[in-house]
Amino acid sequence: MSGPARLPAEPTAGPTHVAIIMDGNRRWAQARGLPVALGHKAGAEAVRRTVEAAAEQGVTWLTVFAFSSENWRRPLEEVSALTGLLRLYLRSEVANLVKEGARLRIIGDYDRFGPEMARAIRSAEEATAGGTRINLNVALSYGARDEILTATRSVARAIAEGRLAPEALDEATFGGFLQTAGMPDPDLIIRTSGEQRLSNFLLWQAAYAEFVFQDVLWPDYGAEHLAAALADFRRRERRYGARP
Repeated sequence: MSGPARLPAEPTAGPTHVAIIMDGNRRWAQARGLPVALGHKAGAEAVRRTVEAAAEQGVTWLTVFAFSSENWRRPLEEVSALTGLLRLYLRSEVANLVKEGARLRIIGDYDRFGPEMARAIRSAEEATAGGTRINLNVALSYGARDEILTATRSVARAIAEGRLAPEALDEATFGGFLQTAGMPDPDLIIRTSGEQRLSNFLLWQAAYAEFVFQDVLWPDYGAEHLAAALADFRRRERRYGARP
């Protein structure tokens, strides 16, 4: 005797928080015989397209991995060019972010870029603080292992100073010590260029994220690629370890 027929799963709602590992700027430039700096410039233009597309698709949080803590090991010329581009982006994009209703926040050890860049970052964050349509988080000089270690040290100090009881420490409390405190965990993490790894990105926050890997190089990324990733996400059944 057969059991009751299983009803088809309800389609998953669209993600609230999408995180993107932007990969492929260098390969895009090399394939065209261009300097790597122009690949990063094209990548910055892809960020603009993606922010606009995400807002139109109803995504309210978008986190992009722009520069990892490991990227400091790259050739000095490339790091300098990328730093200059970041500075230019902060100056030129603020008005557009305000127009799009985007609130910009930077996570990572961005003080390594120097005081001028740090001031530009804080100024951009203040200028866009009123944005309510989409939250744009940009990870600069960011590494998840360092983030977790730094949070652990802060927890240890809080316990040693009597500000936190060890038995009161739970996942939510620990999350408040991370750089992403107050932000929802990502529902969907996208990586471009065909690579399939996290590369030290949002390790704690990615516990129950869905993953989509796309072959497109980041400078070629557009609204159609984001739409395809979101459609893939909506076809999935998210169970968080439980049975349906």
